[in-house]
Amino acid sequence: MNLAAFIAQRVAFNRQRSFSRFIIRLAITATALSVAAMIVTLAFVNGFQSAVSEKVFSFWGHIRVQQYEPSKAIVAEEAPLQKNDAVVTLLKEKKGIRQVQAFATKWAVVDKNKEIEGVLFKGVEKNYDFNNLKPFLDSGRWINFADTLYSREIVLSRPVANELNIHLNDTVSLYFISPADGKSSYRKMQVCGIYATGIEEFDNLFAIGDIRLLRRINNWQNNEIGGYELFLNNYRDIDTISNTLYDKLPDEWVSRSTKEVYPYIFDWLNIQDVNRNVIFTIMSVVAIINLITCLLILVLERTRMIGILKAIGTPDWSIQKIFLYHSSIISGIGIAIGLVLGLGFCLLEQYTHFIKLDQSAYYVSSAPVQIIWWQVVLVCVATMGVCLIALIIPTFIIKTVKPVKAIQFS
Repeated sequence: MNLAAFIAQRVAFNRQRSFSRFIIRLAITATALSVAAMIVTLAFVNGFQSAVSEKVFSFWGHIRVQQYEPSKAIVAEEAPLQKNDAVVTLLKEKKGIRQVQAFATKWAVVDKNKEIEGVLFKGVEKNYDFNNLKPFLDSGRWINFADTLYSREIVLSRPVANELNIHLNDTVSLYFISPADGKSSYRKMQVCGIYATGIEEFDNLFAIGDIRLLRRINNWQNNEIGGYELFLNNYRDIDTISNTLYDKLPDEWVSRSTKEVYPYIFDWLNIQDVNRNVIFTIMSVVAIINLITCLLILVLERTRMIGILKAIGTPDWSIQKIFLYHSSIISGIGIAIGLVLGLGFCLLEQYTHFIKLDQSAYYVSSAPVQIIWWQVVLVCVATMGVCLIALIIPTFIIKTVKPVKAIQFS
């Protein structure tokens, strides 16, 4: 039997009242709160980054492929591209790309009873997969492409609809202004659906309709589009795939990730990593300081036991292991409690959404949670490892204990 482990268990589970019992409980509490805070922080940061980025990706895809225009912003009024079967084949065969969809955009003005609002009309084809946008459909349905000429239906955002007092099935006038001669043309459109993403940059700007309408307004050919949206299997591959496509596309074509188009959103998300690291550092320091303090008190309280063990010839390292085992029991109990508290809190929020947020500021109405199990395990294992490494140092005080003085210590 491991003598150090046996003695540590007897000491750890000794029910006699002592000052160290209070310190042990304090150390367990600090460790539990630290582990719980780290687990909750990870789950919330993962949730925010996943929920917000998926909203952006669902609306625009992960990568956009369109004509290279160095002197113009890439977010609207694209120069026309002719559909290229070779490029489409290249995109669809590229590993990691799940879906390729055509689109085009053009600025327009929505008019309802002399009330107007500017929008960026996004035209899509009849094979467009609206499943990506399904979570954001607030009421109504997506547009119907049954008309042989072009669909006269439009999907507006909830803020625009509220601003103009527009309801489902209302008819609105959509004005397009030609940048070349300043002339305008308009179409009567029926509102078939209203969406809401929670991202003001989208909700205050975009309307969705038939790309064939834009072709007629722009005098494009039937095979001309504004570009392609690419949806990936794993959003973490965005930069790698975008850079690879950049070299393989025709010279006049360019690929850019959605992160480049909306950098401010992703910069805000990246700040969450900094907050996470700060919380991790603080919680780790709190747990380690409390455990070190607890261990020092345990050593001082057991000075007489240390002296007796030394007197009968027990090596210093064996005595050190007694207190390391004892500390590991304290750490293990604290980590286990913290694991239960952290996961319990995260699961409660995941299923009840009791933490409400200002959607205009945070892009979500409630705090999103994403539990990644390997990260939870890593937090527990790393906490135990770091604590044990840090606790080795204070055990060296045992080497300074003199047996004769220690036995007389009371």
